[in-house]
Amino acid sequence: MREKILFVDDDVKLLAAVERNLRQHFNLETVTGGAAALAKMADAGPYAVVVADMQMPGMNGVDLLIEAQKKFPETVRLMLTGNADQQTAVEAVNKGHVFQFLNKPCPPEMIARALNAGIKQHLLITAERVLLEKTLNGSVKILADVLSLTDPFAFGRGEALAGYMNAYISSFNFDRAWEFQIAAMLAQVGLITVPPAIIEKSRAGESLSAAEQDTLNRVPKISADLVANIPRLESAARIVLYQNKHYDGSGFPADAVHGEDIPIGARILKVLIDLLELEAKKMPRDEALSIMQQRTGWYDPRVLDATFACFDIYLPDTSVKSQGQAVAVKDLRLGHVVLADVMTESGKTLILARSRITPVLLARLANFARFSPIQEPVYIEPDVTVDRFKQSLTSAMAAA
Repeated sequence: MREKILFVDDDVKLLAAVERNLRQHFNLETVTGGAAALAKMADAGPYAVVVADMQMPGMNGVDLLIEAQKKFPETVRLMLTGNADQQTAVEAVNKGHVFQFLNKPCPPEMIARALNAGIKQHLLITAERVLLEKTLNGSVKILADVLSLTDPFAFGRGEALAGYMNAYISSFNFDRAWEFQIAAMLAQVGLITVPPAIIEKSRAGESLSAAEQDTLNRVPKISADLVANIPRLESAARIVLYQNKHYDGSGFPADAVHGEDIPIGARILKVLIDLLELEAKKMPRDEALSIMQQRTGWYDPRVLDATFACFDIYLPDTSVKSQGQAVAVKDLRLGHVVLADVMTESGKTLILARSRITPVLLARLANFARFSPIQEPVYIEPDVTVDRFKQSLTSAMAAA
């Protein structure tokens, strides 16, 4: 299908001439006036190129292209004007990000060349976005898959944390909230560099040496460094870095950052991580939040209050085994969310509760099942067959 072009002018005769001369070469639509153009772009878009006349009643061309740039950033913007003064050019370029100017009267062949150039520019813009999305999603998936193989507990915790974060941010209007989700998913990816014996001692509640504790304390830094290597994730990496930072400035990293200087995503992540840890100890959610309220200086009070206000409505209950659907291991499918730990009969945890089944986890189950029987049945969320985290991430990236 040919890319769509929208031509905007208040001169119906000019629009008729444009249609007559160019419709056979382009997928061209016309509309009179700026307000009508924005409505058309919203209802019938997306358009690869929009051409706007400068002098129109109600909304001039610069104002139209400014709004188009805000609402439809991938649409290439051209301006047709008979008043190409310097101020008009400056406003159009600086505010409306105009790709090309066309001076009236403009012959059809010149308009055609400009439209072809605009279409090529649009294809470059969309190709870059698709490449970035695939690079981003692929990189996040690789890191998550590596974590799922090396440390199923940490991977499961990341999945649960991403679910909590998604529930939290869905209640508010954050800019670039998709970064919060990625930070939650990859917050513990640095654990792949920590010797398993240290991780096991920590989870068992055993005392650690100073060197061992320092190794664990630095996991956010290692995780942040890994995330920062992925294009467009510098802000997400900073969230990961400050995930254990207290609101009063104590905690890791030991720098002067405190209060509002801590990224909002990190302040949210700190609350959700601690909530999840308390719930993992079989503590009821309301009791966990009450304990967190007593930790002076640990949390952003507004973030904690917001969590307290919405947790029992939006955040999933981790003790829902009785409400789940019991299936055999062979019936697990991509996108299923397990509600209880999946373990071998010898007691080894393969998948942590609240994890979403990925191709890597299916392969892990198949390989372990060849040598060690797996406890059945497995409890999953009913009728969950899609990777909602990936869907929401892709959607957010497209809108970013």
